[in-house]
Amino acid sequence: MAIMEETLTKEPVVPQTPHAPRIAMLGISKGPGGDIVSRFLFRMVRPNRECLPPAVMHTFEHLLTAYMRDAVDGFIDISPMGCRTGFILTVWGEPAESDIKKALVNSLKRTISTEWGKIPGVSEFECSNYRDHSLYGAKKYSLQILEGLFNK
Repeated sequence: MAIMEETLTKEPVVPQTPHAPRIAMLGISKGPGGDIVSRFLFRMVRPNRECLPPAVMHTFEHLLTAYMRDAVDGFIDISPMGCRTGFILTVWGEPAESDIKKALVNSLKRTISTEWGKIPGVSEFECSNYRDHSLYGAKKYSLQILEGLFNK
């Protein structure tokens, strides 16, 4: 009980905010059969300072899944982070970080030019929360992220 009380009374420690946007290799795993899986961080906004609105995150989930599947050999998944600051990309093999960055940049550019009727999987039948999307927000954040990636 004393440990819990001590934890609750201490001021929270806020870690130094990592730079965003950024793309970084998180790790490589090798399965028992020798399969290699790589994971990449796509940090869109600064942790503990900003987060993407749920409707924007949801629209990015649909668009990035479709566009990255087209762009990355060995695509497995691009998963939203619960903190709503970005996504984790999972792929077979060991692609170069520069190739992943290029694919993400192209996906963001495609997002900017996407029209509402062209977002994959947003009908009531296909999406369990089809009313919660913001293409306008996804386009706005795409512009900000692209600017941040190229102005480092």
